[in-house]
Amino acid sequence: MRAVLQRVDSASVEVDGETVGVVEGEGLLALVGVTHEDGPEQAATIARKICDLRILDGERSVADAGASVLVVSQFTLYGDVRKGRRPSWGQAAPGPVAEPLVDAVVAQIRARGVHAETGVFGAHMRVSLVNDGPFTILLEA
Repeated sequence: MRAVLQRVDSASVEVDGETVGVVEGEGLLALVGVTHEDGPEQAATIARKICDLRILDGERSVADAGASVLVVSQFTLYGDVRKGRRPSWGQAAPGPVAEPLVDAVVAQIRARGVHAETGVFGAHMRVSLVNDGPFTILLEA
């Protein structure tokens, strides 16, 4: 499982012109990708890291700061561009495998007392953000 974390001042995701998830103020945008070998253990690790990494201003975590997280599924994190000019998506888990694991990440973030919003799995989404820093980290579990 991979996640790209971006420290944000705000972030939102739209589907069909409707805002479905938003972080207002300090928080994180978490783009989460799932591969075939991932399971509940990887989801737990990613959720813990998202909540506990001290990457907000003042070396605080989202849990420390009472900040929010916007979680957006992103199968393209497993795109392979080593050959040719067209990405291969073979390393990305199919929807029936990936969706419950992305849901598990969100559930575990919420279980830690952190407010989490989401995009819509499998939908064409428009993600907007104001990156604070810029500050971006790649997590792998």
